[in-house]
Amino acid sequence: MTVLDWLIVAAYFAILAGIVWWSARRVKTTTDYFLAGRDVGFFVIGASIFASNIGSEHIVGLAGSGAANGLAQAHWELHAWILVLLAWVFVPFYYRSGVFTMPEFLERRFNSRARWILAVVSLTAYVFTKVSVTVYAGALVFRTLLADVFGSPDQAFWVGAIATVLATGIYTILGGLRAVVYTEVLQTGLLILGSVFITVFGLSALGGWGELREVARLQGEQWALWRPNSDPNFPWLGVMISSAVTGIWYWCTDQYIVQRTLAARSLQDARRGALWGGFLKVWPVFIFLVPGMIGYALHQKGLIHIPTDASGQVQGDMVFPTLVAELLPLGLRGLVVGGLLSALMSSLSSLFNSCATLFTVDIYEKLRPGRPESELVRVGRIATAVVVGLGLLWIPIMKVMAESKAGLYDYLQNVQGFLAPPITAVFLLGITSRRINARGAVWGLGVGFVLAMVKLTLQSMVQNGALDPNTFLGAIGAFNGYYFSGLLFLLSVLIIVGVSLLTEPPPEEKVRGLTFGTVSASDRSESRKTWDWRDVTLTVVVLGLVLAIYLYFSFWV
Repeated sequence: MTVLDWLIVAAYFAILAGIVWWSARRVKTTTDYFLAGRDVGFFVIGASIFASNIGSEHIVGLAGSGAANGLAQAHWELHAWILVLLAWVFVPFYYRSGVFTMPEFLERRFNSRARWILAVVSLTAYVFTKVSVTVYAGALVFRTLLADVFGSPDQAFWVGAIATVLATGIYTILGGLRAVVYTEVLQTGLLILGSVFITVFGLSALGGWGELREVARLQGEQWALWRPNSDPNFPWLGVMISSAVTGIWYWCTDQYIVQRTLAARSLQDARRGALWGGFLKVWPVFIFLVPGMIGYALHQKGLIHIPTDASGQVQGDMVFPTLVAELLPLGLRGLVVGGLLSALMSSLSSLFNSCATLFTVDIYEKLRPGRPESELVRVGRIATAVVVGLGLLWIPIMKVMAESKAGLYDYLQNVQGFLAPPITAVFLLGITSRRINARGAVWGLGVGFVLAMVKLTLQSMVQNGALDPNTFLGAIGAFNGYYFSGLLFLLSVLIIVGVSLLTEPPPEEKVRGLTFGTVSASDRSESRKTWDWRDVTLTVVVLGLVLAIYLYFSFWV
């Protein structure tokens, strides 16, 4: 890092501070703080959706996955088609209902018990999975890229972790969702631009796309987009089922993402923002996964050196930092480091604000109804500060766990994969069938979460050697997590449908306007006025790009 690099990073923070100052001055009500005054345009919504999704662990982890597994994880990065589903299927229901949170929507559709379950599970999962992973991965970036600046790798780790959590927490507390979404526009640009430079300079050093394809041919199945069903890690059928179930939960029902569409100034902006986010989501395959493959190819040719482990395997977490350090010229390193900081801060700010929204709207306001707006905004800021504090407290625990236990990253990723099926089932059935009632939803969520935790516990015990995989419980723990995700989704559907059919139908007020069969003619007419040829064209472009990428990489070697 030279003076020019640091000046670029400083300019980024100066612009960030200006956006936060502007946002903080406009926060007066809960709508301002949690939904940016419901006055956000589609361009900002789409950029915010994309930036919220891409964290520092995403960049570093995907590059490492590209080096080790090629395109095996591209299926999760081609979820742009699910954002089309969000735009056309889910957004109209959410926006018309006027809710602040996804648990609040469940209460409108079912009952308060469903709301409580989703709120508590979501908050717990956010604090102990998303926050912890994001903070740790961001600190890892500092340790690998800026060790010389802060004296040693360990010092860089702690400075990076604490500084980014505090800085992100401060601007989220002050500016609320408005600060989050508008800073993410800046962060999206940096993310994409910095990663594009890595891809371009990497391909140039390698000798072009043809050279990368040649290396891919030599890697064979290890880098293939589609793996046989006998593959223990990425069986294609399990991957397609699990990625779809998890993707619908993440993109269409998770507060972390959907809150951006709820902040739109109109239904048209909400829908178009989701579609714009879908267009941006197409590109991570090329700007995050492909650079990892390029890094591996350059390492194999002796053009760069990526640290390896005792078995001679490339260390995945070191691929992206090595590419930055060895390929980029002066100035561009600062741009990419700014992009990495952007990724970390955008993900953290989204998490902090979503946690504060869930706690204030779904827990505090339920326990103390009728409180004044100023008090709710204050509680939201306090809740954000508490989550920031928990994030700081969790850093040393996360560091010890990550360095002492194998498979922690998989463990944390599986938390989401196992929590997703019952939530996906409840939301899908809730908006498609008026016969699904509150008892079915509560039983589906409750049983689904218990089974998910049992599987997660057994799997963790098998991975850590505490449970023999040849025993009955051990076999459950060792069962492929992607297939389990699909089975849990099917079981959740059966429970929800079965319990609903065995009990009384939901009352009219619980389904009116909240299912496809109960949307009024006037609402349909109003919804039709909110889209035109531009929305249809963007939809076709997004789906066409996803299909083209699938077709190309299915036969590229």
